[in-house]
Amino acid sequence: MLELEFMRLALAAGTIVGIVAPTVGFFLVQRRLTLVGDGIGHVAFAGVAAGYLLGISPVASALVFSVVGATAIEWLRSRRTDRGDQALALVFYAGIAAGVVMVSAAGALNANLFTFLFGSILTVTRHDLVVVAALGALGLAVVAVLYRQLLAVAIDEEGARVSGVRVTVLNVTLAVLAGVTIAISMRIVGILLVAALMVLPVIAASRVSWSASSTVALSMVLGVAAVLSGLVIAYYADLAPGGSIVLVAAAMFVLSAVAPRRLLARGERL
Repeated sequence: MLELEFMRLALAAGTIVGIVAPTVGFFLVQRRLTLVGDGIGHVAFAGVAAGYLLGISPVASALVFSVVGATAIEWLRSRRTDRGDQALALVFYAGIAAGVVMVSAAGALNANLFTFLFGSILTVTRHDLVVVAALGALGLAVVAVLYRQLLAVAIDEEGARVSGVRVTVLNVTLAVLAGVTIAISMRIVGILLVAALMVLPVIAASRVSWSASSTVALSMVLGVAAVLSGLVIAYYADLAPGGSIVLVAAAMFVLSAVAPRRLLARGERL
């Protein structure tokens, strides 16, 4: 498998995505905004369609649309007259509708479009790897620098605001990070499944971790394990890579939910 260049590129890019996606997803889970990834994914689909329609890079257009969509979600959510779920509904439906319209206008309903929707290891190039590595490193650097502030806002937004934390700036930063994560992950997992990679490893890690920092660290480990295991399974079993990755992550979630109970029951018997 490693003799094939496209697999080496996919595994390298997948490792980066497996680290970045749960890291950003941790803050979304803490704020009970787990569906934000799906909303941004719908906007990213519109960005891919716009790329085909305008004859530009679908990855670049998806990145722009994802960041703008994520910022729009945060702006709508922050308004007292609009609840977060209403903002998500607006972005969900408008994003997917705009994508469908632009796909039909561009006549781009082909195999290339489905690689963005469901992911494909065959589409990862060296240029893609460089872009994923650069954006991933930038995202991790931002999280590292702002970790304490982001965590404070995620745990108690009002308390952080009273303490003088620039909540609005941090919320927009997190939204942009989520948009970038969606854009760099869609080649590996697919637009329709990338939100699962941002959420499932975090939930699984939170069930067996003992602190916020341990949750982040363990979710990174589980994210990388899910991506690499899913890619290997997809290669040898000739399956869809995005679906395989998410199913592995889902299995990790189930095991994390069941294993502690069994261990506790065994301890009580002893």
